[in-house]
Amino acid sequence: MVRDLLADGEAGFEFVEAPAADPEVIALAHDPLYVEAFLRGSLDAAAVRRIGFPWSEGLVRRTLTSVGGTLAAASEALAAGWGGTLAGGTHHAFRGYGAGFCVFNDFAVAIASLGLRAAVIDLDVHQGDGTAAFFEEDPEVFTLSLHGAANFPFRKQRSTLDVALADGTGDAVYLEALEAALPRVEAFAPRIVFYQSGVDGLAEDALGRLHLTVGGLKQRDALVFETIRRLGVPLVITLGGGYARPIERTAEAHAQTFTLAAALLP
Repeated sequence: MVRDLLADGEAGFEFVEAPAADPEVIALAHDPLYVEAFLRGSLDAAAVRRIGFPWSEGLVRRTLTSVGGTLAAASEALAAGWGGTLAGGTHHAFRGYGAGFCVFNDFAVAIASLGLRAAVIDLDVHQGDGTAAFFEEDPEVFTLSLHGAANFPFRKQRSTLDVALADGTGDAVYLEALEAALPRVEAFAPRIVFYQSGVDGLAEDALGRLHLTVGGLKQRDALVFETIRRLGVPLVITLGGGYARPIERTAEAHAQTFTLAAALLP
């Protein structure tokens, strides 16, 4: 639905089918034994339940191309200023296991493959716990997470900067918190930024528990993109979460992020 909305717009997006990520590249970030077990379908039942999807060859293809899309978007960002993927944002995956419908952490894989000082701006309503755990001890990666304090995951990890928000938080409080946090990212001076642009903070979202509007999300995205313009560094946008009722609201909010990026970024 997001792709169809963007294809019908005036921004002139070019859509390229995502390549499958090389398992050896994934193993730069993840435990090689976990990577092999997932690809071969030999994870135990508890590990599969923790991921949340039943294992299948289709899930393997989907997972490899989701990570591959983020890697391709990173290459595009380095070449042209910014790149995006209509997948990715799998921030609940840890080094040795998957969780929360995330098998491999595409941020961790991309950052490991690039070897650049990086920042992750995670504005999905759920804390990027896997990403936080990956980089908690890494001085070359800054992780920012704005998320629902009482929402999944219930056992939070420690990002470089965590901003926990109460249920029912609306546009004004949210945007104020984001404006206060983004200067920390600028001060870190990353050479590339990854943006987890989940839209599950919408008031209509079935899982989000915040009370953001589509207009508030547009202001959110604009704040991020203005920060990137000041930094003058490449930006990679991943889709992230969204579970609105009706689901069309989620698709429209995701499409808005990419359309605004095309308008505001170099």
